[in-house]
Amino acid sequence: MNIAVMVNLRARRGSERIGGMVQRFFPRARLALTRSLEEARTWISEQLRPNPPTLLLAGGGDGTITGLLNELRLQGVALPAIGVLPLGTGNAWARVTGAPRPAVALRQLAACGERLPPLRPFSLVRLENRVAPFAGTGWDSEALQDFKDHLSTFPAGPLREANAGLRGYMSALFTRTIPRHLFGKGQLQVKVYNLGAPALTVDEHGLVVPLPHGETGALLYEGPVGVAGAATTTEWGFGFKAFPFAQAVPHRLSVRVYGAGVTEATLNMRRLWRGHHPMPKMHDFFVERLRMDFDRDVPFQMGGDIMGLRRSLEFDLAEESVQLVDWRQLQRLVA
Repeated sequence: MNIAVMVNLRARRGSERIGGMVQRFFPRARLALTRSLEEARTWISEQLRPNPPTLLLAGGGDGTITGLLNELRLQGVALPAIGVLPLGTGNAWARVTGAPRPAVALRQLAACGERLPPLRPFSLVRLENRVAPFAGTGWDSEALQDFKDHLSTFPAGPLREANAGLRGYMSALFTRTIPRHLFGKGQLQVKVYNLGAPALTVDEHGLVVPLPHGETGALLYEGPVGVAGAATTTEWGFGFKAFPFAQAVPHRLSVRVYGAGVTEATLNMRRLWRGHHPMPKMHDFFVERLRMDFDRDVPFQMGGDIMGLRRSLEFDLAEESVQLVDWRQLQRLVA
């Protein structure tokens, strides 16, 4: 295989030690240990664009993978098969594809010899000409920023590392995000419009059915919103199954709008985390394209990276898709 490997040294578990593992298992692989997007951009331009790889291993979190995909698109490099090495914090795509720790992943890949490992296709959400496995706004975006702000209060070292995972995320959620909504502005309002083919939804049994009055141009939802987003993968990081029906309908985005207030959401957090269905005030749509108009500016995130404030967001299904290494199937084959 023509293999290239990028390891984000700024990811939570990124280190030069991972690069050493890669060189032991794949001595001919093109390896980049990067600390910035600019370094990754230069590596893609000088190493990958002249000779695109058949398999690209990406070590980092969801933000690393999302940034890598968009830089490949920007430079006109056809998206290769991608193997996610879980070195980040949320690791949504790594969890969905069953990625083991890097040493195990590399050993399993080496067992394939010159053959590509089993692959699993994923569509992509497109927003403002960028692509990602998920994107959205609401408490998730605020909690993500609060988590980063919370983490920055700790000096580098064991205490910061201890708060760099789910523990720190939950601490930021309960000490920053939730109190701000309890004592802050009134609940956010949204209008959701279908801009593509007639929308579908899921019934109380989880079966996909046509959405009544979901034709092109229809107002799908109007009212309060806590979280709203679109995805092509079930998870939003940390094992949170925010989109349990993603991939239920091929070539459609899975869109969810949750209209409950912060108190009700907190009481139902365990069920929300596990992707329980049905949930009161949860609205599911399968669409090709849609627009969300909010009554004030809101922060939004793509693939775990905060992208700024917007009053209106337009999501659609990207023309490209990506093939990810299916680590679970690979493990069975190797066994």
